Amino acid sequence: MKVVVTGGAGFIGSNLVRHLASRPSVVQVVALDDLSAGQAQNLDGIERTSLVVGSILDRSALDRTVRGADVVVHLAARGSVPRSLTDPLRTNLVNVDGTLAVLESVRANAPQAQVIFASSSSVYGANPIMPKHEDMTVMPMSPYAVSKLAGEQYLLAYARSFELRVLPFRLFNVYGPLQTAGHAYAAVVPAFIDAALHRRPLPIYGDGLQTRDFTFVGTVVEVLGRCITEGLTSAGPVNLAFGTRRSLMDVVVMLEELLGATVQRQHLPSRLSDVRDSNADHRRLCELLPGLEAVPMELGLAHTLAWMQMVYSSG
Repeated sequence: MKVVVTGGAGFIGSNLVRHLASRPSVVQVVALDDLSAGQAQNLDGIERTSLVVGSILDRSALDRTVRGADVVVHLAARGSVPRSLTDPLRTNLVNVDGTLAVLESVRANAPQAQVIFASSSSVYGANPIMPKHEDMTVMPMSPYAVSKLAGEQYLLAYARSFELRVLPFRLFNVYGPLQTAGHAYAAVVPAFIDAALHRRPLPIYGDGLQTRDFTFVGTVVEVLGRCITEGLTSAGPVNLAFGTRRSLMDVVVMLEELLGATVQRQHLPSRLSDVRDSNADHRRLCELLPGLEAVPMELGLAHTLAWMQMVYSSG
């Protein structure tokens, strides 16, 4: 089996590539990444894996990579809600036009391939209903959320129009090793750990009581790996989270317990388009993959902290 992972040198992508390389049924993994956010070193030492440095917007590079693939996992994206507010056009270009380019390349070069897409819980946006279930009205609050909604809808339209085998997942606040910190658009977990390890106040936007359905990257790649091995598809989007929401202040307390020390907090103004609460209904996911169990956040956070401590001590 040949699996292509767009964005394969990034946070989720490189964790997935490593996971897939350990599966006997996967003969070859090809990561396509322009290295705008990913790092080539994330793939060091992974067997049966190659890196193609290129953009999903480069059709020739995309076609060469996709040709003959059995599975295409489309993770490449311009991430971050705040970044999309700064440059909506670029977000649309990469996330919408780029996804369409991937689908067209699959249709031309690997029409029998399974296509898995990483959408986002941000598509639920301003809809206050909890938990978030896949059939509820979506109310995106940012250009990023709109771009992810457009991507998943393109996927489903191509399934209906061209009989592509598709599986769109809505990811909820994924965290874990290889997720970078130290930049303006860092996700909350690495931003908190980075600040704590450098003895800086933890940046908390708003009151910190906003909630998120945090999902450990190890759980995400296990889900994706099983879906690839079992050749699963879906006629609609699927939440990839487990209904275990925590507030940002909960994360601060867990981090303090792991560190055995109190950390400083710095409350900053709330951010535009920041969703207040997020909590997944995971029934559709459990129907797709019976017996699935998530890594508890206490354990996932401990793994993430240990990885960041190792990186900082070796750097």
